[in-house]
Amino acid sequence: MLIIKNGFMIDPASGRNGCYDIAVKDGRFCCIEKPGCLPPDLSSAESGKEAKVIDASGLCIAPGLIDTHSHFRDPGQTHKEDIHTGAAAAVRGGYTSVIMMANTVPPVDSPEVLKDVLERGKDTPVHLYGCANVTRQMRGMELTDMAALKEAGAVGFTDDGVPVMNEELLTNALKKASGLGLPVSLHEEDPAYITEPGINAGRAAAAMGLSGADRMAEISLIRRDTAIAARLGAKLCIQHISTAEGVDIIRRIRKDHPYIHAEATPQHMNLTEDAVFDKGTLAKVNPPLRTQADREAIIEGLLDGTIDIIATDHAPHAADEKDRPFTKAPSGMIGLETSFSLGLKALVKSGLMSLSDYIRLLTVNPADLYGLPAGRITEGAAADLILFDPDEKWRVGKDFASRSSNSPFIGETLPGVIRMTITDGVPVYIKD
Repeated sequence: MLIIKNGFMIDPASGRNGCYDIAVKDGRFCCIEKPGCLPPDLSSAESGKEAKVIDASGLCIAPGLIDTHSHFRDPGQTHKEDIHTGAAAAVRGGYTSVIMMANTVPPVDSPEVLKDVLERGKDTPVHLYGCANVTRQMRGMELTDMAALKEAGAVGFTDDGVPVMNEELLTNALKKASGLGLPVSLHEEDPAYITEPGINAGRAAAAMGLSGADRMAEISLIRRDTAIAARLGAKLCIQHISTAEGVDIIRRIRKDHPYIHAEATPQHMNLTEDAVFDKGTLAKVNPPLRTQADREAIIEGLLDGTIDIIATDHAPHAADEKDRPFTKAPSGMIGLETSFSLGLKALVKSGLMSLSDYIRLLTVNPADLYGLPAGRITEGAAADLILFDPDEKWRVGKDFASRSSNSPFIGETLPGVIRMTITDGVPVYIKD
């Protein structure tokens, strides 16, 4: 038995925000009451021993965070990250559920690869889920066996890292995924508009003598793919949106087609293309960081519900890979350990959004899209929680739990300290 007392609970799903005592038994919430109102018999476990009591005075309590977009590089590139180091980074950042992307080596285009990853993921302190590929070998030529992949445990389909360029193939993929009740999430960058990936076709690229990635790479595919999904009534998620025009397309289409979704990353709501001047390859990411107007449009999209999920796009790379010349270095940055604080800074501490609405973007909304049994503090549900101080500040160092440290935010002071992460009623991370 675990009892958490004296904390301020934030549960966007139920709208219960206030001081509550929470009792957990056998890994699930068994009672949630106002302070002092838990039944007396909950003070002792069945064994007769006293329950473990956590005093959460001065802290907020929220559902464990859910990341719908993480790269654990396992199998195939475990020098960057593996399931265990990725899970350690997740719980340190407050995440208790993570959906792993499928662009591994080999890619997750068969039930065998997916089952292996999910089975090994059971031995971690986080609930690990997996997306499977839309196309075999991520080549955009032949669909995977989506039904078999769902049977093996896939919660969605994506070729994240590359777009699905064949319109007929994508249409068939959306039809099949829709019939299975699963979403398709898309990386929207048409290579026809990209000379060098990872940097916006703007002043930063020009200053470096590069052409970069034009914004039309994203805009054109968002326009095409949302129109297909709207016509089919298929559940679609646009990944890591980066352009104001893309946000506007989603805004207009979601009015009549709420099953079309979009995710934003903390890096795209905190940084612009200018970051490459100071951070170099650490700020190289696909899609690229763009202009101040794009950054503001993404925040506005989060505020008005156009963008309904915040995802990390946690993308670890080894130090020697990021130390290469800009055009030779891989795109991506880690995010699991900084994302909560970065979003808190951009949305809540700026006075733009309530803490409860912010938590919704990280819990209820992603759980609903992918059908996960998570994101809620309610009797009978899995007891996944975070205890955090929204006002305490911390300095981002290089001592990440992740195997990689490719973050442009090293050295920054951010608000919001995760004090404890609890998965299935067990504290799996406690800040020293």
